[in-house]
Amino acid sequence: MKPEAYLVPIIFAFIFIVGIVGNGTLILTVIKNKNMRNIPNIFLVSLAMGDLLLILVSVPVSATFYIFDEWKYGAAMCKLNESLQTLSLGISVFTLVALSGDRYMAIVHPMTRHRGGSMWRTMGIAAMIWVVSAMLASLEAVAAHTFTANYNLQLCSPYPSSWGKWYQKFHVIFRFLIYFAIPLLIIGSFYVSMARILVLSGKHIPGETPRYGGVRVAATKQTEARKKVARLVLLFVVVFVVCWLPRHVYLFWYHFEINGTFTIFWHVFKIIGFCFSFINSCVNPLALYVLSDQFRRYYNRYIFCWCRPSRSYFSGGEYSEASKMFQLQSNRNSTALTEMETNRPLTKDI
Repeated sequence: MKPEAYLVPIIFAFIFIVGIVGNGTLILTVIKNKNMRNIPNIFLVSLAMGDLLLILVSVPVSATFYIFDEWKYGAAMCKLNESLQTLSLGISVFTLVALSGDRYMAIVHPMTRHRGGSMWRTMGIAAMIWVVSAMLASLEAVAAHTFTANYNLQLCSPYPSSWGKWYQKFHVIFRFLIYFAIPLLIIGSFYVSMARILVLSGKHIPGETPRYGGVRVAATKQTEARKKVARLVLLFVVVFVVCWLPRHVYLFWYHFEINGTFTIFWHVFKIIGFCFSFINSCVNPLALYVLSDQFRRYYNRYIFCWCRPSRSYFSGGEYSEASKMFQLQSNRNSTALTEMETNRPLTKDI
């Protein structure tokens, strides 16, 4: 047997276990804990649900393809597998755009972001992302099919032979633009704008520079927390690029390099790109565990059954101390707080 017949199933077994535990715990954390239900976390739950769907269905069947070297599951499963991969990809990249847009609004236009109905609007955007992703994935359900190759092997392909070579090239370019290049350009524009605002405003968020001692500390904590979330979202984007760029590079080479020779290098590169595209579905919870103190405590609680965290920590999230200062200042200076609540609202993020 080829080396990949052993290596790929082992890698996919790791993706399956880590992906189910990580994404499942993320969803459980936000559902069971009211203080974790904020705008960024709603998007993260949507992202985790898309990844979990891919892991439960596509990861097992894709791993066995490298064991048997052919497709064993029939035409219907072929269509479902290709559709779910595209659905999950769409949910991932469009949710990253939405998360970046939310960070842009939180830093550049905080007053607009804090208007009523933010949570319902966020859930509506998340639902729309699923609808649009499903519509785009429906093309794969139509095109994907099984066929008999050399040595009477059954294979699953997203390219119907009757649609011609032009469709293969169109499909590669379309997926690169819709699921990679254009979203990254939008995300990049958001982060360039955020960086410009932070530099020009002396590291302060517009409209949130309070003049009162206790509230100043709370607002400073909130500002730092928002920038921390923005950096976390940027890390998700970088991980997405690293995981999906090899796949796009290989597909462009395979379909557009007329005189290209399929050497051992491209064979290995193809397998690496294939595995990395699935690794993306399990890595976000790991990033949250490493970088978010709040998520790490919940993960330890649910996965490792560590001691139940104190209510004082989770009742106020990462801003509990800031909230206490805010309340103390409220008792001391109601007039000042009236102005602050009207013009500079304080909310919590991750």
